[in-house]
Amino acid sequence: MSGDYTAYDAVVFDLDGTLVDLVVDWQAVADDAIAMFERNGHDVAGAGLWDLLERADDDGLRPELEAVIAGHEVPGAEASERLAHADHLPLTVPTGVCSLNCEAACRTALDRHDLSTHVESVVGRDSVATYKPDPEPLEATLRDLGADPDAALFVGDSERDAVTAERAGVDFRWV
Repeated sequence: MSGDYTAYDAVVFDLDGTLVDLVVDWQAVADDAIAMFERNGHDVAGAGLWDLLERADDDGLRPELEAVIAGHEVPGAEASERLAHADHLPLTVPTGVCSLNCEAACRTALDRHDLSTHVESVVGRDSVATYKPDPEPLEATLRDLGADPDAALFVGDSERDAVTAERAGVDFRWV
């Protein structure tokens, strides 16, 4: 992956798996989320974590679910490991982070690895009403940066990131 971003007016990075690796036991998160839904009288047998996230708004449980997930993500960000790609953060173009992790975990990881000064906008899963692969989080990041989608780049590590970029009309690079 090239660190040359000179063709773009702004660059947005995914966080987990791109700039850092959060230390999160996602199965434990899913187990806690399932237990929370069940405590609230919902049958969620066989549901995965992201299925529960998609269902949380309809069931009126989004704030409680966000708290459960963040309760794992923030400590995971505190223990996160910096990835080599973090060394490629551009210093000459506006830079943002658009993540499926909660905003607090994003900021915690950026602070832990001395990356905050290089990032002008952070949009997490809970920063706007929708989350990736919906284009709104990436579009919100670009608005914060004052950049047009057709002059921006999104760098990520997942198919969800690639779909988000496509839906937002933004160039995409894989890590």
